[in-house]
Amino acid sequence: MTNSNDFWAGIDKLLAECKIIIDRPKGSRHPNYPDVVYPLDYGYLEGTTAMDGGGIDVWLGSAGRRADAVICAIDLFKRDAEIKILVGCTEDEKRLAMPTHESMKGILIQREDVLK
Repeated sequence: MTNSNDFWAGIDKLLAECKIIIDRPKGSRHPNYPDVVYPLDYGYLEGTTAMDGGGIDVWLGSAGRRADAVICAIDLFKRDAEIKILVGCTEDEKRLAMPTHESMKGILIQREDVLK
């Protein structure tokens, strides 16, 4: 059984080896839902695959390059689930990254909480 330290070490390894591609900069609008504005830089890890077939999602904050949390999200409209890695996010930025769309629900797992 993998413990939480192994999980975060795996996240760190992905961040060290994979380039973060920001394809939706802070302030941009979602291509399919123009009323959704991205509050932070949003992108993915190049060379990875998530449940939706794209790369593993990343929210990029203003506080460095350390993975501080993940969001486990489900989309009731698309009927899928995925994780989103929060990198360098302050507490306020973590709140901004949480899903607010009616069909998307998520839970925030903070690194510090897991390591206690």
